[in-house]
Amino acid sequence: MSSGNIIIAQPANDEQINALKAFMKALKIKFEITTEKPYNPEFVAKIQESREQVRRGEYTRVKKEDMEHFLGLK
Repeated sequence: MSSGNIIIAQPANDEQINALKAFMKALKIKFEITTEKPYNPEFVAKIQESREQVRRGEYTRVKKEDMEHFLGLK
C-alpha cells in the first residue's frame, strides 16, 4: 500500500547521508538521491535584483487598459 507522500530531507554532511540511506534500506523504503538545485542561481539572482529595484522605487506602473500598447501589441 502506498501513501503517496513525499519526504524531502536535507542532510548536512556525508555521515547524515549514509545514515539516511541505511535507515531507508533497512525499512525497505524506495528513495532517490539528487544533487539538482531547484532553481538556477542566475535566475535567483535576477529575481533578487528585481526585488531590490522595486525597493529603490525603480519600476514602471502600467494601467491594465494600457497593457497592450505597453507590450507593443497595438
